Amino acid sequence: MTAFLLGCAAFIATMIGGCLALKLRDKMHLILGFSAGAVVAVAFFDIIPEAVELSSNTYDASTVLSFTALGFLLYLVLDRVILLHNHAHEEGEQLGVESRGHVRAGSLAVHSFLDGLGVGLAFQVSTSVGAIVAAAVLAHDFSDGINTVQVVVHHGGTVNKALRWLVVDALAPLLGITVTLFFRVTQDSLGLLLALFAGFFLYIGASDLIPESHHRHPKFLTTAMTIAGMAVLYLAIRFAG
Repeated sequence: MTAFLLGCAAFIATMIGGCLALKLRDKMHLILGFSAGAVVAVAFFDIIPEAVELSSNTYDASTVLSFTALGFLLYLVLDRVILLHNHAHEEGEQLGVESRGHVRAGSLAVHSFLDGLGVGLAFQVSTSVGAIVAAAVLAHDFSDGINTVQVVVHHGGTVNKALRWLVVDALAPLLGITVTLFFRVTQDSLGLLLALFAGFFLYIGASDLIPESHHRHPKFLTTAMTIAGMAVLYLAIRFAG
């Protein structure tokens, strides 16, 4: 029951973040900058350390980080080869760019689903461990909502599409928690999955969000928002445990 209530709290936090991003669309470059820092910070300060810790009984840190590199390369292939956005014509280019937004929003939703898995499995270990993991998840769910909305809108998606993806992302942790009631995933396997998705987020932040936010508004404030995004998530994650 506690895990389910925390899943509902994650839903609310994600929706609030996403709705705030929609309301402040005229400040999208600042939201974009903040989101860039938040995405990179989540990968560095939350997902990778958690992946290393979960897999420590079987895999060393270099193996886990290799999966992070694999995730980065897989997303690179998806972004540049499968979507072919670099070679699209004018009409097709818009479709390709919008598809990129959907892929990015989908990856965020899958990460949120894994968050839910982590919470559910942690509660199978003990209530105290589950509470610590849940606190870390809630710390960045607000930012997840912002990130989901901004990647869809930024890549040409409509507000309605952004809202649909926001609902999917908000429901994902709750679904992940529910799934853990029916089967178990070893900590080592979950750790490698998290490492893989850390690579996804590092690619999204470093190759898309950071360059794009600065390209459209090359001002110190945009850079400051990126630093603020990293700082806020770092402090939240450290405070959570």
